[in-house]
Amino acid sequence: MTVAFALVVSGLGTGLVSAASVHNAGPSSVVLVVVEDGNKMELPLDAGGSETICPSGCFLTLPNGDRIGLAGGETVEIVDGIATVR
Repeated sequence: MTVAFALVVSGLGTGLVSAASVHNAGPSSVVLVVVEDGNKMELPLDAGGSETICPSGCFLTLPNGDRIGLAGGETVEIVDGIATVR
């Protein structure tokens, strides 16, 4: 019974936070601008690099100037400054 309770509690803990992941699949580094809860920060991302961002939603400005809203849980792939969101 204790093992089952621990599994349920750990499962609940992992399901509460859903962050977006960003992957730079392009050949060169990029700098993204992330605005989350009114706080603006620059996020450098090397070629082939990945980061987990926006656990409570945010706006993401891409190198080409496009701005997208993320709720959390999305996967964003960036190639040559253009994003594909899944």
